[in-house]
Amino acid sequence: MLGRFHVSTLLVLALMSPFATALSLSGPLTQGGLISGEVAPGSQVAFAGKSVRVNAVGKFVIGVGRDAELSQSLQVILPNGEKQTHAFTLSKREYDIQKVNGISKKIMSPSESDLKRIREEAALVKKARSEDSARQDVFDGFVWPLDGPISGVYGSQRVYNGKPGRPHFGLDIAAPTGTPVHAPADGVVTLAHDDMFYSGGTLIVDHGFGVFSTFIHMSKVIAKPGQEIKRGEIIGEVGATGRATGPHLDWRINWFDERLDPQLLLPAR
Repeated sequence: MLGRFHVSTLLVLALMSPFATALSLSGPLTQGGLISGEVAPGSQVAFAGKSVRVNAVGKFVIGVGRDAELSQSLQVILPNGEKQTHAFTLSKREYDIQKVNGISKKIMSPSESDLKRIREEAALVKKARSEDSARQDVFDGFVWPLDGPISGVYGSQRVYNGKPGRPHFGLDIAAPTGTPVHAPADGVVTLAHDDMFYSGGTLIVDHGFGVFSTFIHMSKVIAKPGQEIKRGEIIGEVGATGRATGPHLDWRINWFDERLDPQLLLPAR
């Protein structure tokens, strides 16, 4: 199981095949969720037009975004070549609206040189979150990266200086500058950057099967590119770098390009 918000949803579909008895989906079957699944070993799975990695025992994960359609389907090709389509339904979520004032004009209206820098950094981030690695860390679950009050939630839309911005896609945990940030799961570092324009001190970790953690606004990035990290290991320190109004950790989860809710993966505190 990937976390506590599983909505007690287990979808089991009987298959008329000697190779398998069921397709199961479990986890948060809701917008912003990372969903775990299992099929007969040797099966192929596709979702949203993308081939999905399946491990040797038939496990896989898929992610659905903040505003995903509620009606979804998976395509499965069994080991005997039989093709099947299986539908499932997501629950709809409501999101908060937050107002944030005091963002500098420089950040709200970047210069041409800043825009060039922003594009270059966006390309680095995209590359760091592009690999479909066979790491199995995603199946071992996640823990909180630090203690502190939640100051921002996934899916909320922020209004910066009176102007609506993009929805917020992370979990914000407030803490003093310098507070250690611990790895919530095992993985390998694919990007470590001390000072990105928007995100400041930035770290990206690959947990396998297209699932990546991103940690931003850190005052210090400790882990290095290519480093294997373990759950609980200190990987950086809380800060207020980049586009931030106060010290906090902004932790984000992606399944490739889909932005997911980290809090759905976590145990209750």
